[in-house]
Amino acid sequence: MHPSVINPQNLIDLKILIIIAICLLLSPHIAKILRLSLSATEIMLGALIAYFGFVGESENFKLLANIGFAYLMFIAGMEINLHNFFSMDKEIAQKSLFYILLLYTLSSLLVWAFGLHYIFILIIPVMSVGLLSILYKDFGKECYWLNVSMLVATLAEVVSIVLLTLVGAFLNEGTSALDVVKSVLYLNLFLALCILSFKFLKVLFWWYPQLQTLLMPWEDKNEKDIRFCVAIFIFIVVAMMITKLEIVLGAFIAGSFIATFFNHKKDLEHKLSSFGYGFLIPIFFLYIGTTFNLSLLLDYKIVLQAFLLMFSMIILRIASALIFYKKMGFKNMLLFALSHSMPLTLLIATATLSYSAKLITANLYSALILTAFLEAVLVISMIKILANSRK
Repeated sequence: MHPSVINPQNLIDLKILIIIAICLLLSPHIAKILRLSLSATEIMLGALIAYFGFVGESENFKLLANIGFAYLMFIAGMEINLHNFFSMDKEIAQKSLFYILLLYTLSSLLVWAFGLHYIFILIIPVMSVGLLSILYKDFGKECYWLNVSMLVATLAEVVSIVLLTLVGAFLNEGTSALDVVKSVLYLNLFLALCILSFKFLKVLFWWYPQLQTLLMPWEDKNEKDIRFCVAIFIFIVVAMMITKLEIVLGAFIAGSFIATFFNHKKDLEHKLSSFGYGFLIPIFFLYIGTTFNLSLLLDYKIVLQAFLLMFSMIILRIASALIFYKKMGFKNMLLFALSHSMPLTLLIATATLSYSAKLITANLYSALILTAFLEAVLVISMIKILANSRK
């Protein structure tokens, strides 16, 4: 490389790449020693390398992290077969809807009782399947409570993202009424197209099943299946960016379409997730860690607020999950509720939106960021301890 090409920003990016490589190598061993989940360990490593000044501001690092997050949601979507989702047991479907409604109702009562800002009606029940999908690596796909949890979280996350999109459209500075109408219209159009596409592809592949193997052959030296999936992933991300909708929603639905209509490729998810969890997704967790200022841990007010918020979110989920008690039993019900108590990215996104709109103070924003980290680190550990305990 010519010396003139290496400018200060390039040096920063090269330094970050070296730090990322070291973290990728060491994080599995550190996680094993500390007996923490790999994602929690990577978040902690990210916070540490930022605190000691090993990484600086880098748009390329941020871009790579955002790609990693979108890819995480894509992989999470591949855990959902839409045939199973739309043919969900009626009792489970009814309980799921009631669970989500009850969670928002209890959150509203809590906000009213303590005089919190109305935005917390959106913040407290927020849910994401990003970290939840990681639990499949530990518990497998035959785990009943986890399968139900994933189905319910999928529905709840769609609700969270829809509400976040609508609220964001209203709160963004310089947004006109026309922009808000466009956002709502695009969102409704996207969801309608997803449903129509599902029905169309269901009929198409029923009449012409050979199309599935044409797009994804059983054996192929050119990796057509990977290329097809990556192309779909890129197309949906670009479409979300053009329409200014949440990329995570598009990536998640794209993954679920792949899982639904190309489930004849049993090794596909393994190949895609191996690349994701080995490279892109850890970069996302490292980046999330770098956004947190460890010095905030010295402010007891922020720490206290974070623990109170985390405690409230967990308790409300356990209270709402009581409707599944007879169906699952007490232990599985607790695991079910805890698995919904680590929204991480959507909680950070909602906190950022609230702070940018000046709905919450800087201290409360910091407390919400700390809450997201605490949930990512502690709740996964709580799930593993509870799951391994005797009944």
